[in-house]
Amino acid sequence: MTRSIKYLLFTLTITLSLLITACGAGAAQEAAIQTSVAQTVAAQNTAETPNTETPSAPVIPTKTPFQLPTPLTLPTSPTLSPNASKAECAQASLVSETIVDGTIFKPGEQFTKTWEITNTSNCYWDTNYKIVFWDGNILGGGYVYNLPQPAGPGATIPISLVLTTPIEDGSYRSEWKLQTPDKITYGVGYLDAPFYTEIVVSSAENPDYAVTSMDLYITRDPLTGCPANTTYTAYATFTTNGPLEFAYRWLQQDGNNSNPKTITMTAAGTKTVTRVWKLGRAASQNDHRWFGIEITEPVYKGYPSVGFGFHCP
Repeated sequence: MTRSIKYLLFTLTITLSLLITACGAGAAQEAAIQTSVAQTVAAQNTAETPNTETPSAPVIPTKTPFQLPTPLTLPTSPTLSPNASKAECAQASLVSETIVDGTIFKPGEQFTKTWEITNTSNCYWDTNYKIVFWDGNILGGGYVYNLPQPAGPGATIPISLVLTTPIEDGSYRSEWKLQTPDKITYGVGYLDAPFYTEIVVSSAENPDYAVTSMDLYITRDPLTGCPANTTYTAYATFTTNGPLEFAYRWLQQDGNNSNPKTITMTAAGTKTVTRVWKLGRAASQNDHRWFGIEITEPVYKGYPSVGFGFHCP
């Protein structure tokens, strides 16, 4: 309601009140007139009161801010997907193995052979890769096995086969290789050689257990230079084909030989022993020094000595 209308109604109310009073109207009539005027004012207010509700603001469509495309991240190494079984995936190396060559078993005896093999390719080997029989005697195994676990580039995994010896005495060799899902067969090392196990089957009550091999090599500390003392260490690794007790002794070019020492093997395997020779700066310089080792019991067996040179410039 505007201010002028309110003023007009107020004036009208006062005037009517005065007239009624002047004419001697009763209190009931005055009350009725005031009520009528109040209703008229209320009706007028309702009709003329503006809508105080704030209208909603119009919705203005927005646009997604412009963004530069995310640069494509290229792999840092040529790793191939699991299904990209190309010839370049067929690369592996043998790290270690259990069950030394020449181990003696009973006929029909079960054993587990494990090879530790490294994936030297840039491919991911999944379990669709195979272990396949290559040559020799299958030793009661299957012809094909799935790879036991995946192996990424550079990973080393154990490959184990449960095998059974033949029932007839003799020496047996079982050769195996790997195979990609698209049938590319490969071995280990740069020669692509099969990995294998060699065993002996004997039904004898007391098999002929023995030392089957000995490997000897020498290290120098420090590798170069001329300190007050230079240390040469010889490492000899014996391999037996079963449980065995034997004695050995070290030999040296200068005659400083050791007393016999005993080794007890509870099963086929390897044992490494060492011998140290220190040379001072004033020692004679030549290439004629050597280490040797020999088995003294139960059966004597000698091995070739390994020489080394001492030079102190």
